Amino acid sequence: MYIPKHFKIDDEEVIFDFIEKYGFATLFSQHKGEPYATHLPLTLNKYENALYGHFARQNEQWKDAENQQVLAIFQGPHCYISPTWYETTKAVPTWNYVSIHLYGTMEVVEDRKVIFNSLNDLVHKYESPDSPYNLNDIEPSFIEGMSKGIVPFRIKITKIEAKAKLSQNHPVERQELIIKHLENTSQQDNIQVASLIKKNLQKCK
Repeated sequence: MYIPKHFKIDDEEVIFDFIEKYGFATLFSQHKGEPYATHLPLTLNKYENALYGHFARQNEQWKDAENQQVLAIFQGPHCYISPTWYETTKAVPTWNYVSIHLYGTMEVVEDRKVIFNSLNDLVHKYESPDSPYNLNDIEPSFIEGMSKGIVPFRIKITKIEAKAKLSQNHPVERQELIIKHLENTSQQDNIQVASLIKKNLQKCK
């Protein structure tokens, strides 16, 4: 990924927090000699420096992705930035966004305990805190049957590229104008990008 130095994220904790928040990823590999992608939730295990997920068994990507170097992309909030928001007419449109690329080697997981723990982590992450749903309460034979329809995997992370393009290359006054316009909307991506720009400006003060 092309990353100008002022857009690069170096802080590992910031990167990992971002992955926790925006865990629905796009996973790329080579399949039958062509690029292939699956959209799926991935969970991060920081202590193992690994990602966990699962394919539908009928999705044949898993058959040749094992032992490949694969790429998982986590996409955060993004939005259009209009040059009409600036204090000058000498400007062009652009797009602000945050994106994390994780590279690693994929392996299929056969250990049933690891599989269950991975699925359980996914449920705990996305169910609301007051949800009564718990995999431990489900009939084991049902879980066993459903598990036959998936192929769990682990990706051992070998490289991370992280980019936050948040108008850092513009003067502070212009960034403040961008924040003002983004906040004057009901679109959640715009509001989230405005919040991220604000955090950057606070760090610079």
